[in-house]
Amino acid sequence: MMVTAACVGRDREIDVLSTRLRTVSGAELIAISGNPGCGKSTLLTHLVQYHLASPDAGTTLWARVSPWQAATPGSLIRQLLQDQQVEPDRAGDLVDALLEATASDVPVLVAVDDADLADEESLQALVTLIREHRTRRILVVVTTARPGTRLAGQAFDELRLEGVDAQGTADLAGQRGIVLHPAMRAELTRHTSGNPRDIVALLDEVPAGTWARSDAQLPAPAHVVRAVRERLPESGTPAGALIEALAILDVAEPLSTALALAGVEDPLAAIDDARRTGLVTSDGALTPAEVQPRIVTPLVRAAILEVLGMKAVGAAHRRAADVVVDPARRLHHRVAATPTADAGLADDLADLARMRGADGAWAEAAGLYRQSGRLTPDPLERDTRVTLAVDSLLAAGDCTGAGALVPTVESLRETPLRNATLAYLAILRGRSAEAQLRLDRAWDIVNVDREPDVAALIAQRHVLHNLVRCQGAELVTWADRAITMAGSGSAARVEAAVIRGLGLAWSGHPDAARAEYDSVSEQIRYGAQAQRAIMGRGWLQLGLDEIDAARTNLETAVSMAQLGGSTRISMWAVAWLARVQFLTGDWDEAMRNVEAGHGLARSSGIALTTPLLNWTASQIHSLRGNWEAAHRSVAENTTSAGDYEIMRIPDMLARAQLAEAAADYGKVRRILAPLRTMSESVPALSEPGLWPWVDVLGNALVLEGQYDAADDLLRDYEKRSEERGHRSSAARMKYARGRFLGATGDIHGARRTFEDGIQLLDGLGLRYDQARVNFAYGQTLRRAGKRRAADAVIGTARDLYVSLGATTYVERCDRELKAGGLAVSRVENAHAAKDVAELTPQEEAVTTLVARGLSNREVAAELFISPKTVQYHLTRIYAKLGLRSRSELAASRR
Repeated sequence: MMVTAACVGRDREIDVLSTRLRTVSGAELIAISGNPGCGKSTLLTHLVQYHLASPDAGTTLWARVSPWQAATPGSLIRQLLQDQQVEPDRAGDLVDALLEATASDVPVLVAVDDADLADEESLQALVTLIREHRTRRILVVVTTARPGTRLAGQAFDELRLEGVDAQGTADLAGQRGIVLHPAMRAELTRHTSGNPRDIVALLDEVPAGTWARSDAQLPAPAHVVRAVRERLPESGTPAGALIEALAILDVAEPLSTALALAGVEDPLAAIDDARRTGLVTSDGALTPAEVQPRIVTPLVRAAILEVLGMKAVGAAHRRAADVVVDPARRLHHRVAATPTADAGLADDLADLARMRGADGAWAEAAGLYRQSGRLTPDPLERDTRVTLAVDSLLAAGDCTGAGALVPTVESLRETPLRNATLAYLAILRGRSAEAQLRLDRAWDIVNVDREPDVAALIAQRHVLHNLVRCQGAELVTWADRAITMAGSGSAARVEAAVIRGLGLAWSGHPDAARAEYDSVSEQIRYGAQAQRAIMGRGWLQLGLDEIDAARTNLETAVSMAQLGGSTRISMWAVAWLARVQFLTGDWDEAMRNVEAGHGLARSSGIALTTPLLNWTASQIHSLRGNWEAAHRSVAENTTSAGDYEIMRIPDMLARAQLAEAAADYGKVRRILAPLRTMSESVPALSEPGLWPWVDVLGNALVLEGQYDAADDLLRDYEKRSEERGHRSSAARMKYARGRFLGATGDIHGARRTFEDGIQLLDGLGLRYDQARVNFAYGQTLRRAGKRRAADAVIGTARDLYVSLGATTYVERCDRELKAGGLAVSRVENAHAAKDVAELTPQEEAVTTLVARGLSNREVAAELFISPKTVQYHLTRIYAKLGLRSRSELAASRR
């Protein structure tokens, strides 16, 4: 009886095989190959079940070969035919029996597991069937452990199975109710090379608590340990000593270190003997000069260590600490050899952790602090180092790993450091009120004179808190405190310095902000901390209209992620880079970065950047007419549940601009009105640059007929943009002001204003803003009766929107051009005359929108006319078409 298999991580292979089976037109054979445990049998079983469940499928023949069957001629064919009314009397009848069993006009599947163990006569019969009966619709699928296997001397198509990816590993764990820490998911995949059998074995054998950690060392499955135990030479032999040394040392250590640790006199002979065990490889080296032996896989390395035992492994690590040259690796060996508390070693680890933290290598620092805590005999010092381990995980952007340790930190006595660490977690999760309470408490109880480093760290957390509150002046105040209190080169000092420039810009000092980043860039030229400085500078440059420089720096910051720095820095870099790409029209690249940012958010557990990513995604989707995806992006913001301004502002902008794309300007006004009040307490909203909300709200107010409110809103921001010399912000203000002037009857002023806005955007590369200004300009000209001029400007807007793929606005441009009348061809008019009564271009545009279900107010906003004018046109349309209602009008257009 067949057992249904759960085939995890093999979607591509399943698709290849099922497609091949459905479309097979002649007799074919394909071999599935791969290492033992890679899932060959499971994949074949899945294919058999797929074929059995297919209503139009032909016969299914299935067999699993056992080693003892190789000596029995015809045993495989007899197993295949056991459910058929066919029984070959002798080996010569095998092919005839197969022909009789597979006679069909629809695809037939012959599946053989472990075909390389089958008897030669059966394999010859299968090969004969394939070669001599090519018109039969038969697909023979076999599995083999040896790539390149030839069956009965013949080579066939081969599908090689590699290891599953990290998602496949997570899916295997999920089948057992286990949730893997993101880092552990990647580590388990690497450790097992993605081999499903080994993954499942470890999931079943390792204690459940291990999988929530990010730094656990993984063992080898029991079946690998048994195999290694049988092949591992005695430790007293040269080969055994060399294998032991290779298992103990870091793979980056040179061969000379391994030989010194092993103490072998004839290294080449020891290498040859070690390679013959199959536990060691030299990666194809052919000469002694090229050889660099290593243990074949991480699993085998772990199994060797288990076979050696704790005493031997500890002794080997102590010897290695005397042999290796690198201080950090020497310290690693000392730690590995020490099972109990050791104050001196703990202090050395803590010192190294501080240095790595100052370099920005927070993930490494977290591991060092954790080891230091394990070895620290003093309870209070141990608590401090455990807390610093959690704090370092947060600095690395690993909220998931840190969250697993939070109960431990919460159970510790209250200290300023404990409160600062828990506040840090609240910041990264987007919980402003909780972060504020914990930071205030930490600052209240810290003794600045006795604990200047802790005080500096608390001040630096206040910097981060005010960064995501968009509070420029407070950010600068706390950054100055952190820099003053922190020691030279400390992590708190560096991180406060790389953020301080943003605070200066948001508090109205853009030139000082530029100078700040010039200074920081001179001081921090390389390493993970440089990623922070480069990202911060790119963020600033985006806000200051230095678009090309912003793109370069943000792309650089994204590419520096592999330096071992912080995931949270990479998340900000990706999110702001996507904004740059949206504004400049590289929307496909922007969406790729949005997806990358979402992946980082899921793996890290950090919620802060999710609304920023969804703002970009929802704009692109709505402008391209992908309404379902746009609404889904906006809805995702509600799951972030954050109350920081850096989350609330892009969420409101996303919802407002989704409403704008749908021409619902009343909704735009309702969504964005709170930003005007918020701007009184959030100075960053009043500074031109990152948050384009004033022009969107001003435009909505104009189209809603609230001219005084629009004028009042725009006046202050026009002045601020001019004072700052901020071109794109000034152009956006002129976009809204041009709308206002055109709506209030000053067409000449409107034209001058729009032209000024277009001139300001020239050379910035902001294609979206260029299209937006031209579209509003054209609508304004058309309303004033300047149809020929309107067509030219709207045509420019249309070309820009076409280049962006913004179908929502391409359609609007087409309606505008049609409503203007001049762009409608004579042929089109002739066809229209035959199909409908004579409607003017404006009436035709109104008819189209009303038939779609838009209200008079919505049609007015869409066409930039008054609701009364819409009603006037509707009255004439009803009379011309002989209709009485909107529903009849809609029905006439279906």
